[in-house]
Amino acid sequence: MPATRYTYLGPEGTFTEAALRTLPEAATRELVPMVSVPAALDAVRGGDAAAALVPIENSVEGGVTATLDELATGEPLMIYREVLLEIAFALLVRPGTRMEDIKTVTGHPVAQPQVRKWLAAHLPDAVWESSASNADGARLVREGRYDAAFAGEFAAATYALQPLVTGIHDAQNAQTRFVLVGRPARPAARTGADRTSLVMWQRDDHPGALLEYLQEFAVRGVNLMRIESRPTGEGMGRYCFSVDCEGHITDRRVAEALMGLKRTCAKVRFLGSYPRAGVDPDELSGAVVPPRAGTSDGDFVAAAEWLARCQDGRT
Repeated sequence: MPATRYTYLGPEGTFTEAALRTLPEAATRELVPMVSVPAALDAVRGGDAAAALVPIENSVEGGVTATLDELATGEPLMIYREVLLEIAFALLVRPGTRMEDIKTVTGHPVAQPQVRKWLAAHLPDAVWESSASNADGARLVREGRYDAAFAGEFAAATYALQPLVTGIHDAQNAQTRFVLVGRPARPAARTGADRTSLVMWQRDDHPGALLEYLQEFAVRGVNLMRIESRPTGEGMGRYCFSVDCEGHITDRRVAEALMGLKRTCAKVRFLGSYPRAGVDPDELSGAVVPPRAGTSDGDFVAAAEWLARCQDGRT
């Protein structure tokens, strides 16, 4: 049944699958690998799956453009939770392969910037070719298409390969953020340690247009966590902006910022408010930027009550 089916960026053995299996509900779901991010999300749109887990951001390479673009277009979807996974690669080879035998290597395009220095130091003459995913690269090595693949060490057994080198990463503590995406419904409950995601489109191109949109957040004390421009495909110079901000849509400052954007942007797509991974709601000090003076929910309520009194002549 679709209600018990979760899709993910496959094939088996990807970091996305490893992230999905950290969710408690994964133990009771049918986990279905898909060939691409669009395919995983289209299964949700078409009712063939209840949700999909896909990568959205990497601490080294930044946003995963396939996910950002897919969430900005097509039938609307919503993010309900996120998963952070520390990323380290293994160099997977067919049994008996030595370092000096490796002439070609493969992996997901997002993996390359995370292992570029290691590759230059240890396999400077190896030719890199990208694959659909790190696990798919491992499959291609098994089939003899490439000599080695950068993938999770856990993928070795699935593809009958051996980890020749493990713990490969150019940046310490590299992480990838994954999001669980479903069809639009009521957002996850507010926890006090939340993230709100959206996409906004310019109404027209003029000096200061982006500044105007950012001021909707700034004047209400909403902290931006990520902003990236993405081409709309409608011509050179036409962009939309993918945004993450701190807080929940039920927070007054966030709600009013979204209303301000709705008034000033050509279009706004709300992608969800959901708990931040790795932040304990009971231990928020240092993890969440506290509201500035005048921007708490209580401040917004007091201001609205004051305005009502003025309108009633009760000043």
